[in-house]
Amino acid sequence: MCLGLILSALSCGRADTAASPAMPASQNQPVIYVIPIRGMIEPALVYVVRRGVAEAERGKAAAVIFVMDTPGGRLDAAQNIVQILQFIRLPTYTLVEKNALSAGAYIAMATRHIYMTPGSTIGAAAPMMMTPWGGVQEIPDSVKEKINSAFASMFRAAAQQGGHDDEVAEAMVRPEKELRIGDQVVSKAGELLTLTNEEAARIYPGRDRPLLSSGTVRDLNELLRVIGFENANVRQLEVTSAERLARFVAALAPLLLIAGALGLYIEFRTPGFGLPGILGLLCLAAFFWGHHIAGLAGWEELLLFVVGFALLLIEIFFIPGFGMVGFIGLLLMAAGILLSMAHRPPAGPWWPSFASLAPAIRSFSLSIIGIAVGGVLLGRWLPRTPLARRLWLTAATSRAGGYASAPDRPELVGRSGVALTVLRPSGIASVDGQRMDVIAEGEFIECGRKIRIVRVEGSRVFVVSESAPPQESA
Repeated sequence: MCLGLILSALSCGRADTAASPAMPASQNQPVIYVIPIRGMIEPALVYVVRRGVAEAERGKAAAVIFVMDTPGGRLDAAQNIVQILQFIRLPTYTLVEKNALSAGAYIAMATRHIYMTPGSTIGAAAPMMMTPWGGVQEIPDSVKEKINSAFASMFRAAAQQGGHDDEVAEAMVRPEKELRIGDQVVSKAGELLTLTNEEAARIYPGRDRPLLSSGTVRDLNELLRVIGFENANVRQLEVTSAERLARFVAALAPLLLIAGALGLYIEFRTPGFGLPGILGLLCLAAFFWGHHIAGLAGWEELLLFVVGFALLLIEIFFIPGFGMVGFIGLLLMAAGILLSMAHRPPAGPWWPSFASLAPAIRSFSLSIIGIAVGGVLLGRWLPRTPLARRLWLTAATSRAGGYASAPDRPELVGRSGVALTVLRPSGIASVDGQRMDVIAEGEFIECGRKIRIVRVEGSRVFVVSESAPPQESA
């Protein structure tokens, strides 16, 4: 899978000019940028929106239209999109094609004008806590009110940013809130507010504007006619194949980290360099490539990881033990991975806030647990595989098991001979006319002296001197 991701990356490339004009532009013809928000809202979508808004401002567009059909998604991603809209200097519109629920409604509230198609809905934005495995987790009562209060204030702020009724926005979040306009109850207490296109466009007695939507239109073409841009040059922002793949890769970030780390682990446990190491490096490359294309990671994060990995290799292969160099390398690698998964606002500082780091920390922690479990399982299972048996020795040999590097020769003990070389302490002696390597026990033995074998341990023969050194003449 990782190899396929890399090949797809090479074939797709990183396209920064995906907005294609629907018709030739003239000097007096206004330009309208259309940015799709379809499917789940997640961090990689922020890059697409940011790129579209940047292109619209560079192209001096007359307006930006968000075409929306989403069930919701990540709140942190929606916050970053709303922050982008906060600084945009162009008129903004949202066209709800089918649904703008939860995080989608939050983004729509931040645009200046909302239009809806027949049968579409907007609202229902209760916060939910997700488990690391993608399920819904019940929010404890001790923190539920705190979360609801913060969520409601965010919706009110987005509605005020877009010029909409903040009471309507709060009713989408707080089920206990009753939304009443004059004598008419729009939303009963105990129900989250979800509006159809007709309800959102209704003008209640005592109000001079619709409840939320500026009107109902059949499609984008009718919206352009209604807002006075019927003859505009419409540029649809196309999500490139590389961006779609990058969004998929970003969603698989923990799995890619686990696969990459385990591939390198297997490579370190086996001699040479082969397929596990290649696949591990490709998975890590796919991880950084996906986050880079998704706009979450830059070259700084990749550089941190590469420098940390180099320091770790230096610690393993060139420095005995494990010390400060390896520890710094692990810290740099962890920092590179965390920063690559954390979103930073377009105009924000390089170092992300704790709020944007929290999802990255959860994903990284899940990856660490997966790597630890996988490492333990591989450590127990890998040596038993036929491939592992071919690569390294798994059976231990010992003297107790009948294995010896040389046969024992106890019959040599007590025999005498002559040192043929100086024994300091090892050398060569002749015993019963046979030359053999011997080791002097105690003091060194000079050449020509008689020796006696006192002990034999495998191939090692220990001797002592039997005669005094020859006397020198006066």
